[in-house]
Amino acid sequence: MTKPVHHKRFRRSRTTAALTLTGALLLAGSAIADAASLPAFGSADAGSTAPAREDTPRLASVNNFRDIAGTGDGYVGLGGLRVNGGLFYRSNTLAPNPADLATLESLGLTTVYDLRTDQEIAAKPDVLPAEVRYRQIQVLSADPSGDIAGLRTPEEARAYVQDGYRSTVNDATSRSGYRQLLTELADTAGPQVFHCTAGKDRTGWATALLLGIAGVSRETILADYLLSNDYSADTIRATLDRITAVKGPEAAEIYRQLIGVDASYLEASFAEVDANYGSFDRYLVDGLGLSKSTIVKLAAKLLV
Repeated sequence: MTKPVHHKRFRRSRTTAALTLTGALLLAGSAIADAASLPAFGSADAGSTAPAREDTPRLASVNNFRDIAGTGDGYVGLGGLRVNGGLFYRSNTLAPNPADLATLESLGLTTVYDLRTDQEIAAKPDVLPAEVRYRQIQVLSADPSGDIAGLRTPEEARAYVQDGYRSTVNDATSRSGYRQLLTELADTAGPQVFHCTAGKDRTGWATALLLGIAGVSRETILADYLLSNDYSADTIRATLDRITAVKGPEAAEIYRQLIGVDASYLEASFAEVDANYGSFDRYLVDGLGLSKSTIVKLAAKLLV
């Protein structure tokens, strides 16, 4: 297997504005005493001079693999800077065909973070490029499938998922796992990818956390989250067709709420953050237990 080569976009230099902002963040991080004084991650100004970049290739066999920076010039973040592309990727289970494996090799990935449970991993292990480090990080305290057999209506299914998203904000295992993930993403060099099974729920919250740290607006974070429905459209349609054939259209509509994403799911997590911690910044420090230096390091890596 050929040694991974870094994509040309990884070699681009940071802009003067990014360096200036990074310096300001580092200064603030070393001078403040509590989370209330952290830079206001979560709001953004328009405008950027970031260079155009090549979009991440679509993978036929790993359909929800994508760059958290978005497409084109990348999402707008803190101070009007753009989210750095070719740095952090999100995905569903990494079980690529040979052509897609070659594409993954070309991205120069250094580390893969698997957010699945032992049972999920045993059922479908990752297939990784050579020399890529593999890390499993537990972010759920229970089987993600839970007790779905008792769901009788689409409304019950949506409420079930919303409850799960609220639990992610508060659950001790989840908070510990996401703290570990974000800390390792900050401290590890090179392009990295994190994933769960479908790449939408556990992975979706991790992406929301990173984009929030970069100062991307919640409206954009939500739009990015909903892209899982587009990227996984063929898989969702095929699954619903099978359920319809076996159990009927009513059952398929219930399962639609579980295998896709809905704006109300991510909104439930953010509402829980606001209700329990008062702000996203406070949640990062008091909820996840992230150090201010880790938050600043992530912001510096994410913005260009």
